[in-house]
Amino acid sequence: MTVDDRFSRDFQEMRADRPIGTRNEIVTGPVSDWATDFSHTESEWAADPYRIQDELRQRCPIAHTERFGGGWLPTRYEDVAAIAYDTDRFSSRAIIMGNFRPPPELAPIGGSPPISSDPPFHHHARKLLLPAFTKHAVARREAATRAFCHALIDALEGEDVVDAARDYAQHIPMRVIADMLGFPPEDGPRFRAFIEGVLEGVNLPPDERLGRMDNLFDYLLAQIHDHVGNPRDDLTTYLINVEFGGQKLSSSHVAGTMALLLIAGIDTTWSAIGASLWHLAKTPADRERLVADPGLLPTAMEELLRAYAPVTMARLVKEDMSWNGVDMKADDWILLSFPAANRDPAQFDRAGEVVIDREVNRHAAFGLGIHRCVGSHLARMELRVALEVWLERIPDFGLADPAAVTWASGQVRGPRTLPLRIG
Repeated sequence: MTVDDRFSRDFQEMRADRPIGTRNEIVTGPVSDWATDFSHTESEWAADPYRIQDELRQRCPIAHTERFGGGWLPTRYEDVAAIAYDTDRFSSRAIIMGNFRPPPELAPIGGSPPISSDPPFHHHARKLLLPAFTKHAVARREAATRAFCHALIDALEGEDVVDAARDYAQHIPMRVIADMLGFPPEDGPRFRAFIEGVLEGVNLPPDERLGRMDNLFDYLLAQIHDHVGNPRDDLTTYLINVEFGGQKLSSSHVAGTMALLLIAGIDTTWSAIGASLWHLAKTPADRERLVADPGLLPTAMEELLRAYAPVTMARLVKEDMSWNGVDMKADDWILLSFPAANRDPAQFDRAGEVVIDREVNRHAAFGLGIHRCVGSHLARMELRVALEVWLERIPDFGLADPAAVTWASGQVRGPRTLPLRIG
């Protein structure tokens, strides 16, 4: 096997070289007041964040919490956008709001470049990924994605009730991202465990959370070693070999970017596909209209992305300051809710309704500012193809049991169980 000294140490050894961050007390349990004690990890938030955000937007547009060591939740579009574009006062060195803050020294690179990177490093780290996510590059993956969706539907034949989240939605981005990174497609169940550990495990005891992160990066390191010895035409080999500033990327940069692509590339699209099917299952008029007029799907898809935007990001305040009437402290979290921004009546007419033929729709489902999703073309292709195939093959469906639908907690929200009755 070819030797590459950058990857000779395991993840635990690499982590030991990093500056030590800060941990805070883990606080769980019912929220006393969403304006002063919010938590995106509680079941009430997972079940229906929109009601909470709409109420806050009216009475306390920037909510606060002492949980997670202190943080803020803006709910107006203009506030979310202002923070997303302001890289001078808000850092992206940590984008998962939890009970650990990486040290300021981790900036401007962060742990998962480019999403965790601040300027000026961010521009160059993002630029490295652009060729893989152009419209032309994504178009080359559409035929295989469509064939895979049909195969998933084939496997459901004869079933009266199917779990569209587990049996359909989750598998599509898992296969696409596995193909892009050159990972074994049969490792899908492991990907799901990694996603749950990273995004839904923020309130786990520190040792358990670290253990789950170790599992993820041990897996990535094994894939890197395999690609060093057996190069092929995929994103992993590209990241191993690409140069930045005349040098190859560090081991932590390679592994961190792979973690980003694996976690974010799967969970966001899985959630968007599931939420869209959930809406169509409970809204027969919209479903029937799209079946009768498939040409409306691209417009409807943008509205489904607006109304059920899966992603909420986080930032850290760089220095003590007064911002829009609130006194923020250095290292306070900002929970940057793009779903809340997308439901702001000041930005969208009929903001709380799903209008599948909405013509003007400058939504923020893919983020705002320099960190706008680099994979938006890919996500749109996967969502469109997944819905086209489903509606073509299964035009008549509904919720088998609305109470049985469950939603992910944390910063990426989508159905985790979605029982649908066919016919």
